[in-house]
Amino acid sequence: MTIHRGEDEIPFVALGDGTHLQLLHVDVEQGLWVIRTRFEPGVVVPTHRHTGQVFAFTISGSWKYAEYPEVNTAGSYLFEPAGSVHTLIVPEENEGMTDVWFAIYGANLNLDPDGSVNFVIDAGTVRDLYYALCDSNGFERPNVIENRGV
Repeated sequence: MTIHRGEDEIPFVALGDGTHLQLLHVDVEQGLWVIRTRFEPGVVVPTHRHTGQVFAFTISGSWKYAEYPEVNTAGSYLFEPAGSVHTLIVPEENEGMTDVWFAIYGANLNLDPDGSVNFVIDAGTVRDLYYALCDSNGFERPNVIENRGV
């Protein structure tokens, strides 16, 4: 059986740093979180390391990693192996939001300038944060696809 969610069934919530998040699917046991993220121009996501693989597809706008020359634009697909370390940058000159779909396994280990881990984000963290932001913004609890022990 397939499970479908329309774009308007799951709200975007603002994280307060120019990032807007829509949680599509979460499987805490498998460490999977599938998100759609809209970035305002000029957003910089702190340097982080992934403990698992990441798959990304850019829907609109552009973004890059400070550590690499390639620029992701609409229609771009990006694969990140486990262990990747990078700093996501959305160019200030972008017009409008940059819209990216990510499927992330494992955790993001946010790093200090010296490389020490200062914050960990994983499937459970994202789920709990997303639901808390939905609640605080007056959204009904969305029907995010959640695998529980499946």
